[in-house]
Amino acid sequence: MRPLANGRTMASVTLDLSRAPEAQALKAASPAAPVNLAGLTRAELQAALVASGLTPPEKARMRANQLWRWIHHFGVTDFAAMTDIAKDLRAGLMAQFVVARPEVVERQISKDGSRKWLIRMAPGIEVESVYIPGVGRAGALCVSSQVGCTLNCTFCHTGTQPLVRNLTAAEIVAQVQIARDDLAEWPSPREERRLSNIVFMGMGEPLYNLDNVAAAMDIISDGEGIAISRRRITVSTSGVVPELTRLGDTTQAMIAISLHATNDALRDILVPLNRKYPIEQLLNGVRAYPGLSNARRVTFEYVMLKGVNDTPAEARELLRLIKGIPAKINLIPFNPWPGSPYECSDWKTIEIFASILNRGGYASPIRTPRGRDILAACGQLKSESEKIRASARRAVESASSV
Repeated sequence: MRPLANGRTMASVTLDLSRAPEAQALKAASPAAPVNLAGLTRAELQAALVASGLTPPEKARMRANQLWRWIHHFGVTDFAAMTDIAKDLRAGLMAQFVVARPEVVERQISKDGSRKWLIRMAPGIEVESVYIPGVGRAGALCVSSQVGCTLNCTFCHTGTQPLVRNLTAAEIVAQVQIARDDLAEWPSPREERRLSNIVFMGMGEPLYNLDNVAAAMDIISDGEGIAISRRRITVSTSGVVPELTRLGDTTQAMIAISLHATNDALRDILVPLNRKYPIEQLLNGVRAYPGLSNARRVTFEYVMLKGVNDTPAEARELLRLIKGIPAKINLIPFNPWPGSPYECSDWKTIEIFASILNRGGYASPIRTPRGRDILAACGQLKSESEKIRASARRAVESASSV
């Protein structure tokens, strides 16, 4: 039975980044925090060294390259370990800068080997990221690009958490560094690496934070650092059509489209962004994606919802819609979460759906659910601390109403 429109609308979101006068006064009275070099681009790193007075402009590039390898190839977080840098310069660096990771509030390991980290970027600013073994070449890290989300996709747990703010490039890169720390993958391995792929499929809509996502990709893909090829980095979007071309031109990333429906009426409910960029407009944008070819196919993601979008007729309509697009279709068994209005399609139904797509000439792997026991599966990411804070607010509201 198809769900009825529930009246939910995608409200426009404006972030108020202003501060109360008291907070401004406190900030002015507080000493500035030292700059963290761990998330700067190469250009930013050079500029920081020159601005600090520690390095003359003519030597900034050389010094930046030294620091870059220590930070991003060796994973070092202590200037004292940077042995090819003079002691007096190391002392100066220690006085003005840090090479630090954000706080890992919680770490969970699933029975299937998936790992999830709750990471505190700043007070009240927390995200989750997940490592999934056996995905891509060896294993994939699902990273977040925003704290919360504005899209309100009705099948997605993350969508029930309001947007707080965009993550910076440094905060995106920090998720990769934390995973590398935990997997003991420093220095950056060329072969036999456990973390081989990055997927922007965590919290948030990456194309609403494209500048920081692109800067983070520059750092992650740098061959003298973390060195994960751009061909092994996938950006998933719910369909912010005007940014698709810029994504392709500036990042050369592989792209995944959260489709989930074959008609606008249903997709308006499942993915409310569809009301702004309907299916026809979205697919035209995909067809024009820079570099799209049989060697660089788009991935369409399609969550299987029982009695909602899983009929053979919808499989055939999906084939009609994407005809001529170099693509594969990931079929995602729905991952239940507390309070969800949906159920997962029966396995036989999913197999029939997949067989129709396969006969139509499209690879359609059924994604194996991973990390369900730690709420780390697709669509389940939501900061545990945010849930605790929400529970505390409800308790206070309940008490005050008595």
